[in-house]
Order: sequence, then C-alpha cells, then structure tokens
Amino acid sequence: MAAAAPLSLLVLLLLGPGVWGQTEPPRDSLREELVITPLPSGDVAATFQFRTRWDSELQREEVSHYRLFPKALGQLISKYSLRELHLSLTQGFWRTRYWGTPFLQAPSGTDHSFLRYAVLPREVVCTENLTPWKKLLPCSSKAGLSVLLKADRLFHTSYHSQAVHIRPVCRDARCASISWELRQTLSVVFDAFVTGQGKQDWSLFRMFSRTLTEPCPLASESRVYVDVTNYSQDNETLEVYPPPLTTYQDVVLGTRKTYAVYDLLDTAVINNSRSLNLQLKWKRPPGNEAPPTPFLYAQRYVSGYGLHNGELSTLLYNTHPYRAFPVLLLDTVPWYLRLYVHTLTITSKGKENKPSYIHYQPAQDRMQPHLLEMLIQLPASSVTKVSIQFERALLKWTEYTPDPNHGFYVSPSVLSALVPSEVTAQPVDWEESPLFNTLFPASDSSSYFVRLYTEPLLVSLPTPDFSMPYNVICLTCTVVAVCYGSFYNLLTRTFQIEEPSKGGLARRLANLIRRARGVPPL
Repeated sequence: MAAAAPLSLLVLLLLGPGVWGQTEPPRDSLREELVITPLPSGDVAATFQFRTRWDSELQREEVSHYRLFPKALGQLISKYSLRELHLSLTQGFWRTRYWGTPFLQAPSGTDHSFLRYAVLPREVVCTENLTPWKKLLPCSSKAGLSVLLKADRLFHTSYHSQAVHIRPVCRDARCASISWELRQTLSVVFDAFVTGQGKQDWSLFRMFSRTLTEPCPLASESRVYVDVTNYSQDNETLEVYPPPLTTYQDVVLGTRKTYAVYDLLDTAVINNSRSLNLQLKWKRPPGNEAPPTPFLYAQRYVSGYGLHNGELSTLLYNTHPYRAFPVLLLDTVPWYLRLYVHTLTITSKGKENKPSYIHYQPAQDRMQPHLLEMLIQLPASSVTKVSIQFERALLKWTEYTPDPNHGFYVSPSVLSALVPSEVTAQPVDWEESPLFNTLFPASDSSSYFVRLYTEPLLVSLPTPDFSMPYNVICLTCTVVAVCYGSFYNLLTRTFQIEEPSKGGLARRLANLIRRARGVPPL
C-alpha cells in the first residue's frame, strides 16, 4: 500500500486544475459554411467558407499553444508584424455578365506605405495547391464540409478559386482589443449540362462524388445554404430535396435573397442513412429567359497589328438606368510593355471623361511593373472606354519562357466600386449573419461594395529564332570535328617503310605443286 501512494498523488496533481477549478473557455472558434447558387446561365456555383477566429494579440503576446488557428500562419503574423493578408489562387475567369456578381471580392487597401500588391497571371510550373490549403483546416478533410473537397472534381470545373484571408477584427465597439480572423474560401462553378448529362438537375453526389455525413466536431456552426430566391413552395417547376427545415432572407449584393438552410449540427437534418445528399430537380425544363444584367461589369482586350506597337483597352459597363457612380480602376502592366502615358484616353458616350484622381508609377526594367490607378465617374446606362498605347520591348534570350511563341500574360485590371442596391438593406447582427454576408459589411444601406477583375491578356512579344543557335552549334561542331580530327590524325600517326615480300600467291602455289611432284622449289 505504501508503494501506491505516490501514484495516487501524481494522478491528483495532474487532474487537479480540472477537478478543483473551472477550465478556461476556449478563446477560438470555427464556423464552416457552404452556399450553393444556381446561376442564371444554368451552371451551379458552390462557395465554401471556413472561418477561424482567435481572441489573441499575436503581435504582443508570446503564443506557444495553437488549437484551431494554424501555427504556421500565427508565426507569420507575429514575426513580420503582419496587418492583413489576402492570397488567392484562381483558375478560370468569373463571367460577371452571365453569372452575376461573385460573393467573394478582394478587400479594400490600407495605407500605401504598408500595402503590397502582387499578381501572377499564369503559373508556368503545374503544382497542386489544394492539399496544403486543406491542411490549414482544423478538421483537415476528415469531417465536416471539407469532405466534399475532392481534387479530381474541383479541378475539372469552369471556374476554381481558393483563397486565404487574414485580418484583425475588433472585439467591441471601442476596438480596445482585437481578434485575428482567418477565412479560407473556395469557389467553384460546375457546368450543369456536363455534370447532369444534358440536364440542369444537380446534387451533392453528382457534383462532388461525395455526400455529407457529419459536421466537423470542432466547429460551433456548420451549415449549407441553397439559393431558392426565384423558387417558392408553390412553384411546380422545381423540387428541392430534402425539404429545408428553415429558411433565411436578407439583402445580399443589393438584391433580396432567400436561402434554404440545412444545419449539420441538427440531428434531424442527417437522415437514417447518416448522409445528406441535397438535390435540385426540374419537373419541366426552365424557360430560355435572358439572365439579369449586373449593374457593373467590365471587359478588356488588346488591339493593334505587328510586334512593335499595340493598345490596351478596358470597357466599363454601368447598366443602371438613372444612377451614376465612381469606379476605382487599378492596372499593373509588365515593364516589357512600355506605356505611352500621353496616349491615355477615357471616353463615355462619345465624350471625354476626365478622371477625378489619377496616380501613375512608371516601371523599371526587370525590377517593377507600371502602376496606373484612376477614379472614374461612370454615367448612368453607359459604356466607358479606357485605352492606352504601348510599345513592346525585346527581351534577352535568357528571359524568354520555355514556350515563348505562346505569348506573355498581362494581369487583369481591378475594379472597386460602391454599386447602388436594388433594395435597401436593414442593419443586422454580423455575428449572427451567415459568413457570405459578413466578409465586407455594407456601411451604407443604399449601396454595396464590389471588387471585380477583368480577363487576363495574352500579348505576343518579338521572339528571336531559337532554332538558329541550334543550327550554328551543329554546324560548328561538325566543322571542328572534321578539321580537328583530320589534323590530329596526321600529327599522331606513325609512318614506317616496309619492304615488299618476295614472290606472291602464284609463286607459293607453284612451290606447293613442285613439292608434291618431288621437284626442288623455285
């Protein structure tokens, strides 16, 4: 019995803080959300959001224990005094004209002295970025909404974008203390006619090849939202299965939306088969109605002929019938396209449109690109054209990509604007609202913030004939081999005088015959 006393005392010491005192509530939380939106074009968009919030001063406190917040990102914030970070990897182009305004836009800037902006319009080396992105999630891809993130399904879509957003948020109205928020977002657009074998019907299993079985055990909220704005209970053309238990209504991106809500933490949502497979079926084909046009969208193209000069043009569309609004246009152009700033022209309805603000930072060869930023007022129901001429530079032969004849990509233009709302938004509690409605809260009920991107451009540059060095090398090596080989053979060969042997083959044959006859040889 004396030997068991120290062991019992050790157990009490280890369990003492949990038994004799109250445990400290967790300072971090996780919310996960999936929004499924049938697009006007007939495609289906799926937007994932995973929000991890941590009540910690990472830049002031020495943190050694991480529970939900990724340690790699926490160390990045504390080591480099990071204020805000937004990183996105996108394949494809969001077609605003046909798909409407996207949920997730890039954030507005901070002070110019602390702001760093970079864009890579094309990734030359093919890498798989989904796996490290999923490893940042508290449940990885083992449970919750992340089980739907199957690489072979996500990468075979019309549009795919994954992002990481880190920013500080205030804990109270006075902002006496802050919390760090990490949002991991992923947006994909499925072609309903391809995945649905010629039909617009869709389901979770048909899109992702998987179904939902359980929420992430570390999440305080796990929900799926399905946009049913244009469909009511009395609509006989559409059927959503299983029927939702609750719905959510709010003003989203300037229009009133209705969503069917499926809470994975509610045991009634998961049926007896322990899986949730949302389905949307059309009882009869939908009408071929024109999709609604967003109030703001843009297009960009390059014009000109030859490989010397050209012109960059951006078309800004304001389709609002009676309201004008300003747009902030940001362009970053590579240094090898030498811009002629004096050729910058802005026209609206056939008249010159002078920007109220313009900032230009010239490029430095092989160091930094051109930076052009303008604040332009878009008249109501108008198309504004912004164009500037450029000259192509000749690169060094070592600066060309492995496929130079394919062309060089120019990063898209960025549009930031407060677009008028169709419906006045009501003030809501942002902590109780869905994640898709709280990334950029609207400060004005009559407008909402939008940031859009144009298409990336493909520009051809003067390209030398890379076959000529190969031909020269082959010809030079052949000449050197022939000349040097012959000369080396003459210098190293040894010549000797050899006396001819007496007699030949005929004489030897005659001696053999004479020997056979017993006659002396010749």
